[in-house]
Amino acid sequence: MKTIDAFIKRIKSDPVLKKIIHRLLIPKNQARPRFWVKWLINPLVHKKGSGSIIRPITRMDVVPFNPFVMGKNSTIEDFSTVNNGMGPVVIGDHVRVGMSNVIIGPVSIGNYVILAQNIVVSGLNHGYEDISTPICLQKCSVADIIIEDEVWIGANSVITAGIKIGKHSVVAGGSVVTKDVPPYSIVAGNPAKIIKQYDFGTQKWERVKELVKQNGVN
Repeated sequence: MKTIDAFIKRIKSDPVLKKIIHRLLIPKNQARPRFWVKWLINPLVHKKGSGSIIRPITRMDVVPFNPFVMGKNSTIEDFSTVNNGMGPVVIGDHVRVGMSNVIIGPVSIGNYVILAQNIVVSGLNHGYEDISTPICLQKCSVADIIIEDEVWIGANSVITAGIKIGKHSVVAGGSVVTKDVPPYSIVAGNPAKIIKQYDFGTQKWERVKELVKQNGVN
């Protein structure tokens, strides 16, 4: 493993070698690696814990030069897509990635997380600033998405690049999350806003307006 890590580090530090290897791994203008990469190379460098399952009708656009890690007893359901071409994808223990999810790194998902159906979690953004160049030809940027332990994300939600969702929080279905979500919060809407938070004093989930009244804030 140390030999493989050293080789990957060398490739990343040499632009010419990186370009050659990239072309060998992925066809031009494509995101999906060649089949021999999937079957021969990825199993040597990527980690999947015991009891974890990647369903057969899943598009795993994962390459060996960025990490893909899946903890124990986790599942990626059918029709999902996972892509680590622009950054690592790390999935913890006891995670359920529902049907038709799209996960584009850099993304880190904690333990006991539930992702429902048709969710997009993308740490990638396309450049658009130069109006003389088509957007598809401009450089991409990335920003880490961090989903902490015990989070539940409802169906048809979108988590944008650079977002952190705190522990034991809920993202209501159909939400577009553009700002960090504090731990023990429920957010909803487009853009998503906090509607409830857990109050450790009352030991209840309180609506935000009620929390403001209790704390004496106008």
